[in-house]
Amino acid sequence: MPFFYPFENPTFVESIFFEMGKLDFNSGVFRILGNKWIIASILFLTWIVFFDENSIVSHQKNKRRLYELKQQEEYYRERIEVDKQKLDDLKAGEEKLEKFAREQYYMSKSDEDVFVVVDDD
Repeated sequence: MPFFYPFENPTFVESIFFEMGKLDFNSGVFRILGNKWIIASILFLTWIVFFDENSIVSHQKNKRRLYELKQQEEYYRERIEVDKQKLDDLKAGEEKLEKFAREQYYMSKSDEDVFVVVDDD
């Protein structure tokens, strides 16, 4: 029995649908993709890569955040060392403490005047 084609002049879309009727779904690619284990594996890998709590995407975000935190840790360790040095200088004697207070907080004795000179540069 020959295949009945109802259209006299088929359009491109009609010819594609006509050709789809000729596809063999039991051949190569369709047979592999139709396997339930292949489908399950593809779904599993998709889930692991994109949607899981420990996905590759979130793992990369965590690595970037860890790098940023290590940079901050290094910065704050250097700041701590500088501040420890300043604290040791302040504890060294009353003269250094007085010098620090005068320079940083513009403190003065009761009979002194403080003049602050600011450069416009």
